[in-house]
Amino acid sequence: MYKADDKRYDGMQYRRCGRSGLHLPLISLGIWQNFGSVGKFEDQRAMLLRAFDLGITHIDMANNYGPPPGSAEENFGRVYQRDLKPYRDELILSTKAGFDMWPGPYGNWGSRKYLLASLDQSLKRTGLEYFDIFYHHRPDGGTPIEETVSALETAVRSGKALYVGISNYGEKEARVAIDELARRGIHCLIHQPSYSILNRWIEDGLQDLLAEKGVGSIAYCPLSGGLLTAKYIDGVPEGSRRARDGWGVSEEECEKLRALNALAQNRGQTLAQMALAWVLREGRVTSALIGASRVEQIDENVKAIEKLDFTADELAEIDRISGK
Repeated sequence: MYKADDKRYDGMQYRRCGRSGLHLPLISLGIWQNFGSVGKFEDQRAMLLRAFDLGITHIDMANNYGPPPGSAEENFGRVYQRDLKPYRDELILSTKAGFDMWPGPYGNWGSRKYLLASLDQSLKRTGLEYFDIFYHHRPDGGTPIEETVSALETAVRSGKALYVGISNYGEKEARVAIDELARRGIHCLIHQPSYSILNRWIEDGLQDLLAEKGVGSIAYCPLSGGLLTAKYIDGVPEGSRRARDGWGVSEEECEKLRALNALAQNRGQTLAQMALAWVLREGRVTSALIGASRVEQIDENVKAIEKLDFTADELAEIDRISGK
């Protein structure tokens, strides 16, 4: 029987999520690519339990995570029922809905019909009574924002979610959604955008908006889908995820990665650790969301929080390399 490490909170750091009472670990675990039916369940279990033993209290899911869609939630539910249920009040569990999930006109986007049906399905797959955070996964230009927000409001008022958030919303879309939630007496807890050294779009207005509105943020793909690791500094190795998915790496990208890797080594970090530390450096990002295929990756990435400070010269060099 699993027993959590008694020292699980000794090494992790936690940061308040916007203008709320909730704190998130600086490193959170997302179960996107390697937690579906194609992976080994015991490996998935080992990663989830190791994460919790390291103080990673936040596990991020979505209805369509797998593959196939839904299987990541199902596998998390198996680990939860077997091992983590006694620790429910120590966990922040989130899920999302917004991408294609089932056939027909009601299995996608942002209608009230889709979002609330998806929430019920996610609760059933995981065996949970409620989610801590329920997100709308992407903006839907075809559905009135009032309808989408009404579904998020219902999720909270029904007790099926404690907080709600949005993901992949641009600045203008986010402002409308946040304000509409506030008008209904619901605070938007968090925004989940992509953000990394090589993907800095949220710096052009969105970060300022979230600070203004007291909304936290959790960055997904802080390692640019694994690109910001030493694995790809000389191209795409056989057997890697990018090789499997048919994603190439240009020579220009390799040059950037080599330069960033050299800077990381000078800081006494791996490239992945530096990339995570950079995302978390100013405190404007509440948490960095990592993925993993091995327990060792979680161990390595958590060490990023040991050195979050950057000199002005280091930040300037990162800006130069990334082309910002």
